Amino acid sequence: MTMIASDKGTQVICVSSGKGGVGKTSITVNVALALAQAGKRVLLVDGDLGLANVDIVLGLSVKHTVRETVEAGAALADILVQIEPGFFVLPASSGVPEMASLSVEEQNFLTNALEDMMGDFDYVLIDCAAGIGESVLWFNRWAEHSAVILAPDPTSMTDAYALIKVMAAQFGRQEFHVIVNNVKSQKEGAELFKSMAAVLKNFLRIEPQLLGIMPSDAAVSRAIRAQKPFFQAAPDAKASQAVKVLAERIIAQF
Repeated sequence: MTMIASDKGTQVICVSSGKGGVGKTSITVNVALALAQAGKRVLLVDGDLGLANVDIVLGLSVKHTVRETVEAGAALADILVQIEPGFFVLPASSGVPEMASLSVEEQNFLTNALEDMMGDFDYVLIDCAAGIGESVLWFNRWAEHSAVILAPDPTSMTDAYALIKVMAAQFGRQEFHVIVNNVKSQKEGAELFKSMAAVLKNFLRIEPQLLGIMPSDAAVSRAIRAQKPFFQAAPDAKASQAVKVLAERIIAQF
């Protein structure tokens, strides 16, 4: 498996978190939507191959999943779901544990299929499973950029550190982008990032980059319950404005 590298071609961003429940899927879905509304062509890959969540956040009724590509060789283009102009989703299966631990051959088959079609997109966002499972590691190894979600919770910090440590040790990755989620203020978010950055620099000699800070916002939980992206359901909400800034930063940096 080779790592994708591009000169402002298709940018592949893997979004991960050390633990579940930190808003990773919600952020990834809404950033994808914001990028599409900024005129970019975006493919969102549900990288939680055995326990899909992207379809739930979007309120999709999925008929076909990436499992059909891995097990039967179905073309990825036939599985894509268009959400709106420029925004496409590659759904995963749910309740299929064997999809969470693909063989190296299956991993290569899937990433080769993605490489064959991703030239049609400006951005490929991969919403990984939580933790440091096998699929999280090989998706991050394949992607050009790794973004890690942090929340103001000691276990989130500890688990994010563990994830970054594993990726650095096993794959030599040194560049990480951090998104701090669910904070009461920009100041709290900046302090959380500063704390994590200090630990990473001290113990791993890694200097992460802050990609964005997402505020705590009741509009987010309301949208999740309604199975609609908050960027669409509440465009004027604090979280929606923060996602817009995050998308603009991604466009400027990647």
